[in-house]
Amino acid sequence: MRRHHTTTAVLATAALLTLTACSSSEPKPASPPADAPAPASSPAPRVDPARADLDKAVRAYSAAYFKPDGTAAYATLSKRCATKAGNAEVFAAIVDNAAKAYGRQEIQSLTIDQLAGDMARVSYTYTVPALNQTQQPWTREAGAWKYDGC
Repeated sequence: MRRHHTTTAVLATAALLTLTACSSSEPKPASPPADAPAPASSPAPRVDPARADLDKAVRAYSAAYFKPDGTAAYATLSKRCATKAGNAEVFAAIVDNAAKAYGRQEIQSLTIDQLAGDMARVSYTYTVPALNQTQQPWTREAGAWKYDGC
């Protein structure tokens, strides 16, 4: 799927973090006194809301596409693409076929290649290379990011 005929996939990624604890017979350092100054911390990285919203929209589209949830995936299409895709039932059949062919898929990596105003291009990968997307167009309509690669 270098490019879906009318759609692409977006699947929310799940992160698994395994913590391991080690024990030691060495003495633990003493706690600082209550009146000690707090250690300096670096400021949190600044998050661009437009980029965060776009990332979330792409992942939601992919998740709906491979769930399959044709109604949710159709809702993420731009007006232009929804017109080309036909009605929601037709689109749901396309989504069902993709899910049957590839099963559940998760985005492995996602890069926002370009973001200017209400237009963006996004590349993302899956474990199935045929599904990878490069420079996929997205547009913001009424404040929400929509898939526009039809």
